[in-house]
Amino acid sequence: MTRLRVEHADVVVVGGGAAGLSAALAIAEAAAREATADETARTPVVALVSKVYPMRSHTVAAEGGAAGVVGDDDSLEQHVADTLAGGAGLCEEDAVRFVVERAAGELWRLERWGMPWSRGDDGHVAIRRFGGMSRARTWFAADRTGFHLLHTLFQTSLRHSGDAGPIRRYDEHHVLDLVVTGEVVDGGGPAVAGGSPGAQVRGVVVHDQHRGEPLLLAAPAVVLATGGAARAWGTSTNAGIVTGDGMAMALRAGVPLRDLELLQFHPTGLPGSGILLTEAVRGEGGVLLDADGKRYLADYGLGPETPVGSPVPRTMELGPRDRLSQAFWHADRDGRTIPSPDGGVVLLDLRHLGRERIAERLPLVASLAKQFAGVDPALEPVPVRPTAHYTMGGIRTDARGATEIGGLFAAGECASTGLHGANRLGSNSLVETLVVGRAAGEQALGWSREHAVGGGRVTGGAAAAGAGVGPGSVAADVVDRAAEVADRHLAMRGRGTEPPAAIRAELGRVLDADAGIYRDAEGLRRALAALEELRARYDDVRVADTGAVLNTDWATTVELGATLLVAHVAVAAALAREESRGAHQRLDFPGTDDVPRHSLAALDADGGVRITHAPVGGRPSSGAEHDLTDGKSARTTARSFSAAEGAGS
Repeated sequence: MTRLRVEHADVVVVGGGAAGLSAALAIAEAAAREATADETARTPVVALVSKVYPMRSHTVAAEGGAAGVVGDDDSLEQHVADTLAGGAGLCEEDAVRFVVERAAGELWRLERWGMPWSRGDDGHVAIRRFGGMSRARTWFAADRTGFHLLHTLFQTSLRHSGDAGPIRRYDEHHVLDLVVTGEVVDGGGPAVAGGSPGAQVRGVVVHDQHRGEPLLLAAPAVVLATGGAARAWGTSTNAGIVTGDGMAMALRAGVPLRDLELLQFHPTGLPGSGILLTEAVRGEGGVLLDADGKRYLADYGLGPETPVGSPVPRTMELGPRDRLSQAFWHADRDGRTIPSPDGGVVLLDLRHLGRERIAERLPLVASLAKQFAGVDPALEPVPVRPTAHYTMGGIRTDARGATEIGGLFAAGECASTGLHGANRLGSNSLVETLVVGRAAGEQALGWSREHAVGGGRVTGGAAAAGAGVGPGSVAADVVDRAAEVADRHLAMRGRGTEPPAAIRAELGRVLDADAGIYRDAEGLRRALAALEELRARYDDVRVADTGAVLNTDWATTVELGATLLVAHVAVAAALAREESRGAHQRLDFPGTDDVPRHSLAALDADGGVRITHAPVGGRPSSGAEHDLTDGKSARTTARSFSAAEGAGS
């Protein structure tokens, strides 16, 4: 059995992006307040673990902005109403209100920390229009908002890092799995702060990529802030690191994944690469044109047509993202797109904005268009097409990030708090990372203090290599479980025959073809069968590099396992949802059910994926597995799928 290095923390935060940094900073600020009030107070230890250097986290790619109510012509109620309308019945209103009411406060907090928000002529923070929003309420920093936001959070975290500070960074450490003791009680029940008494998190198993050795970070509380899973699709705006790691960990631990079929396609990605051209382009007045140079959106239910350069909220180019992507799909099938090697494209026209305004408000867009499409947007339109963008479902939590498992919290894109529903409004996600990230960090610290054990020692276990540093003790069974996780992952090195790159490429092709903007039972069953075959092939995946230090061949193959599992859930849930709602559109079920229901995915003891449905704000209507329409089971194992059991059979 692998011998583990063991270290201790009060809270482990997995992920160095906006949600993870927000959680860590919330704990650091609480510690600073306590130290001011009581000089003898012990400083909590926050282990901030990231598989990349934090400034390489995917938050850096967010371009458009973050929504927060300011000004006399807007209100919190209007922001809530817009979000609920955009979510097509699947938002949890308590989560929406929780985020909306705290959004502007978090954005002002960033201002105090040095966030360089763009300004109007009067010196006040500038706001722009975004799709689905009835008012201009999106704060921005040109079109590099995510970069500046992440930079601000990271720089602020440095004040609390180091030997004297509460934040201990573990950069380029790959988290392999959670360590959980006990069983999740009623995994189909609602998420409750504090979790069920039967299951509690004990820490995470990590691979130190620099030292080339496994590590158990023992802690009574863990915050997962690992991002989404949209990189599973072949054409995606997401970076290669967005592989669904945290979702897969939570699912294996017994926490349901909610609404994984709800994958948002962004309407303006560059063909081939999938690189995002922010919605801010349309908020500034950019328009979409078909092959004949005609503004086509009004023909697909997004009219009336508005004057060029004078966008109207929730109309034409400022409609919700799901509606714009669906309009493209119809236009493509109506022969109104321009053929290209990567499929049909339409044109995003910015020329009427002028070079000066483009340079001021959209400099990154101009650079991306020139570099990756060979187009100067001040002189000619840019070819675009929809691309996989955002995972609206995720680890089921309450509004503050708590899961069923005691001490386990989740925030950001990996979590499903109920904010986004069936279609996320642009600029709501960045504020979610800040608001829910902070709440999850605060709750995790509170849980840790209530459930901490003293001593700073390892109490046994064949795999224990030392006590490490920090508070707490580790029972023998926890250390041995962690060692088993490490052994299972390390055993992949130097074995297998299936090239991981071939599995990865086929996964992207399958999802693009059969789990896109519009789906049907035939395509989803085809995709499900392909996923089962790919997961079977993954059991014999080839990792040629046997090295321990910075082994990217092994690390990316570990990521691929998580991506395959999460993609399997997404396809199974899409097959089980026999209706069209928001970003999930079924050609064979074009209607929307009267009662909105969440999908919930869990793993059986044999590794099979089980899909049930639960009303919004509630629990499953019975203990049986069921789908939306007639109560039939929707179940799939990793190896086979029975059409007689499947939804739509």
